[in-house]
Amino acid sequence: MDPVITVGLDGSPESLAAARWGAGEADRRGYTLRLLHAWTLLSPDATGVPSKKDQNYWANRIVHDARTELHKHHPDLPIIEDLVAEEAAPALLSAAAQSQMAVLGSRGLGPAQRFFLGDTSMDVVSRAERPVVLVRKGMDDDASAAHEGGVVVALSLGGSCDDVLDFAFAAAAARGVPLRAVHGYSLPVQAYAPWGVDPDAAEAIRQGAAEELDRTLRPWREKFPGVRVIDEIRLESPAHAAVRRAEDADLLVVGRRKHRGALAPRLGPVAHSAMHHAACPLAVVPHD
Repeated sequence: MDPVITVGLDGSPESLAAARWGAGEADRRGYTLRLLHAWTLLSPDATGVPSKKDQNYWANRIVHDARTELHKHHPDLPIIEDLVAEEAAPALLSAAAQSQMAVLGSRGLGPAQRFFLGDTSMDVVSRAERPVVLVRKGMDDDASAAHEGGVVVALSLGGSCDDVLDFAFAAAAARGVPLRAVHGYSLPVQAYAPWGVDPDAAEAIRQGAAEELDRTLRPWREKFPGVRVIDEIRLESPAHAAVRRAEDADLLVVGRRKHRGALAPRLGPVAHSAMHHAACPLAVVPHD
């Protein structure tokens, strides 16, 4: 079977924005797009039933209308319509496990344009075995245009990040845009003097982190020689560094540890902050 990108549809403008983004991504990568709508009350298809009595009428309409719109802009894109009689979160998790990525819509609240995540979205983002991309209404309006910021990947240098880098490099290569690898580092207490930050201490920390970041990126530069990589050390919290650097980006990529402690939050601080404040589509990539 060809690689698939799965979009969760619920009839909202946000899920339609996710479908547009997913269609653009599938088209540029040569993937198939699956439009999935899950509803526990779906009934077996019945032929000859008037639409007003067809229990599946609106479910079919949601998926069919989305497919019709997407085909206007992507006429050669293979699209699968998938209706599942199941709760949304389990259906999406199952589909995501068989896909290259899942794409979901998110609602912005207030002037800060924050992400509002319901139980379904949070379940999928925090438990999916494959990357999940969150898209808000309006983020797909210029999906075909390359933004100045390209693809931004937020990196922690404390462990393996191969899955995160693989996704980020592939996304930048597919778009033909630069990849900005950002590592945020909060200065320790010893870097401060009575008058403020000790510039020598800050520069020593920056240089050490830059060398480690370069070593981390080196094999990926060789694997993706066509991707221009811009590495950057920001001496601030990793969460702030990621969100600020992605203000003009096509896509922000962050990692999520698959295995967290029983009492630990389902998402780390960088992923959590990005979900609430990122100004561009956000990819959350699970990794060991």
